[in-house]
Amino acid sequence: MSKAYNVAIVGATGAVGEQLRELLTDVNFQLGEIRLLASARSAGRKLNVGDQEIEVQELTHDSFDGIDIAFFSAGGDRTKEFGQSAIDAGAIVVDNTSAFRMDPETPLVVPEVNPDQLKNNKGLIANPNCSTIQMVAALKPIYDKFGISRVIASTYQAVSGAGLHAIEEMLNQYKAILAGEEIDAPQYLPVGGDKKHYQMAFNVLPQIDKFQDNHYTFEEMKMTNETKKILGDDQVAVSTTAVRVPVIKGHSESVYIEVKEDGVTIEDIMAVLKDAPGIVLEDDIDNQVYPQPIKAASERGTFVGRIRQDLDFERGFHMWIVSDNLWKGAALNSIQIAESLVDQGLV
Repeated sequence: MSKAYNVAIVGATGAVGEQLRELLTDVNFQLGEIRLLASARSAGRKLNVGDQEIEVQELTHDSFDGIDIAFFSAGGDRTKEFGQSAIDAGAIVVDNTSAFRMDPETPLVVPEVNPDQLKNNKGLIANPNCSTIQMVAALKPIYDKFGISRVIASTYQAVSGAGLHAIEEMLNQYKAILAGEEIDAPQYLPVGGDKKHYQMAFNVLPQIDKFQDNHYTFEEMKMTNETKKILGDDQVAVSTTAVRVPVIKGHSESVYIEVKEDGVTIEDIMAVLKDAPGIVLEDDIDNQVYPQPIKAASERGTFVGRIRQDLDFERGFHMWIVSDNLWKGAALNSIQIAESLVDQGLV
């Protein structure tokens, strides 16, 4: 009889926790106990996982006895405080925060891209940033076939990436504006903990996370640094501009790459992407077929289209990449990491 794996979700009541609960019902390994963990104020709530109704428990250092895989999605501080307790109890932590992504001892994994790195784990595996995941999923097959020397990305990121409170705030702004009423003072965007907050409804905000000393935001630096780490190539030049747009779910990216080989065509790029794991090629301009976040919502794939050769540089190519930021960008990638751990006999 195959082993049943006990799993815990830390941050079970949050936006990503909700998606993890939904996706857990369709994993390719046998589930044992499902333990839902959150703050003391959420303890006692009952949440559904498939046909089970499970009571949320307060997260403590003793929450992980008997757990095989612990999904953390409750902020980096929670991972730093409780992650080692889970590891000490015998669990493998799959962390959806930025706390350990750039730690050289911690694998940063997209299962379609670098599953071999899972064997190097020391009890914790980092789930990359949502916008990084979809970009590297699309770029890795091109990188392997033709090489890539430069990446320039502009993101169009959904409000759900900032959490449930940000979604509610934006929707309330729309309701107020359409009713001819004043909106409440914004509290959550572009960054909850920053000095100023701005209206998201009918607006675009060129700031995701706080600004760094180099004038890039932390989100932009995450994409830059994580892409290099996942590809295993510090020589790839990566630069990004991260923008929040009034979309509820699904990140979009305009990505420019420069390949190393001469003579590469649009058809060559499409042929590589067509057979790439997890990639859905949607590129039929004659029929106006291209990726859209509203169509990518609650879908497992990373959608790629609008592939064009640069007008002035033969080795330059532009593409449009879309994925569900709460699925492939967070919860689904975490689930796939767990499935790969099981498949490789690492848990």
